[in-house]
Amino acid sequence: MRVELMIEIYSSSIEAVKDIQDGATIMVGGFGVCGIPENLIQALAETGVKNLTVISNNCGIDDWGLGILLKRKQIKKMISSYVGENKEFERQYLSGEIEVELLPQGTLAEKIRAGGAGIPAFYTPAGVGTIIAEGKEVRTFNGKDYILETALKADFSLVSAFRADEMGNLIYNKTAQNFNPIMAAAGAITIAEVEEIGDIPSSQVDTPGIYVQRLILGKKEKRIEKRTIQKVG
Repeated sequence: MRVELMIEIYSSSIEAVKDIQDGATIMVGGFGVCGIPENLIQALAETGVKNLTVISNNCGIDDWGLGILLKRKQIKKMISSYVGENKEFERQYLSGEIEVELLPQGTLAEKIRAGGAGIPAFYTPAGVGTIIAEGKEVRTFNGKDYILETALKADFSLVSAFRADEMGNLIYNKTAQNFNPIMAAAGAITIAEVEEIGDIPSSQVDTPGIYVQRLILGKKEKRIEKRTIQKVG
């Protein structure tokens, strides 16, 4: 039996995200501003969608990436591992303007991976004895306490890859891989922003096309999250 993968290739980022509605839960790939689907994020800003629950490692920087959505008050809740370099995120969090669920970075990654793998929950020692464990089941295995963490899934996953083929298979560029592959698997609808579309050898596929429903070819702007300059002399 032959399975035909239904991949839609869009020429417009706004068209690719226009059915993301108010109140949706979305995953957004990237670490800082590395490997983020910047064109899809900007398209979401232009649609004006609001009350989003966003699952991402952090919230970009003040004027780039998820920081754009944050500044426009389009995000209702962030599920992430740290406040990062975004001062507006910090301000909104401390003033109670945004709901934030902070998780250990490894726990966040595993919750997303579990969601994509169909695993509903798992036990981890990370967070035992801290506020992270409040309200969660604790069990002891081999004399050590573990807390139960439930998986994360999303209505939409917005990911960034270096190259895709017409079947939706993806490859990533070095550290820009970060959270993108696990998020691609955990979204009900995954939209991949890529720099190139062309053939990919099967041995080099990072994310199989079965996880990807939409592709958009987008020009990338390489930004520096935190510029450090060394004084000479």
